[in-house]
Amino acid sequence: MNILEMKHIKKSFSDKAVLQDIDLCVSTGEVVSILGPSGSGKSTLLRCATFLERADSGEISYLGENVVRNDSSGNALYPKRKDLQKAQSNFGLVFQDFNLFPHYTVMKNITHAPIAIQKRAKEEVFQEARQLLAKVGLTDKEDAYPCELSGGQQQRVAIARALALQPKILYFDEPTSALDPEITAEILRVLKQLAAEKMTMVIVTHEIDFARMVSDRVVFMDNGYVVEDGEPEDVIDNPKNERTKAFLKKLHV
Repeated sequence: MNILEMKHIKKSFSDKAVLQDIDLCVSTGEVVSILGPSGSGKSTLLRCATFLERADSGEISYLGENVVRNDSSGNALYPKRKDLQKAQSNFGLVFQDFNLFPHYTVMKNITHAPIAIQKRAKEEVFQEARQLLAKVGLTDKEDAYPCELSGGQQQRVAIARALALQPKILYFDEPTSALDPEITAEILRVLKQLAAEKMTMVIVTHEIDFARMVSDRVVFMDNGYVVEDGEPEDVIDNPKNERTKAFLKKLHV
């Protein structure tokens, strides 16, 4: 079953078209990596999928339920806030710059939304949060504040926080771009573990080897278009499109 379906998504900022008739489907348990040069529209696509940006036109569905559709003029029509929040409960999002609440402890960062927004029982949420901290290797940091953590530790807390919402799909926007290579390995280890557990993920990344290793599908974007979409060995190792070849050649892949 498709968790996410995006059809004919278009998005412009001023006069610049950033997404040009994009289609993207992600099915349960699938790991999709999105590659492409800077400015190709990767992050904007993720922001449209998570409603942080409003598409100009197109359709977005979660679990077969249409959330965004076109009106009679061909403009994207968004639902009322309550219906949008229902759709948002399907996903978690991990940003490249962590976005933790600086005045909350690690534990409160992880447990705040499940308790305050999802109205789940405190005891259950705290128990799950401790399990998630163990999963990301931060059992001893539940009382720490973000300023007391390294960048890699903050990103692992951000992953635990997203998982605490029990999402059907997790989005990652360049989760290692703000980290040095040694710390990057910590994050990639967590993502590999999630992939092994069949967590549905969409990962915007520049880590080509990682994308090859964990992805079921790789999407290559350029200039607001999906240029190639297929298995990693096809898109990364045997690209058909000249733009994909040029991009990978620059990275010495």
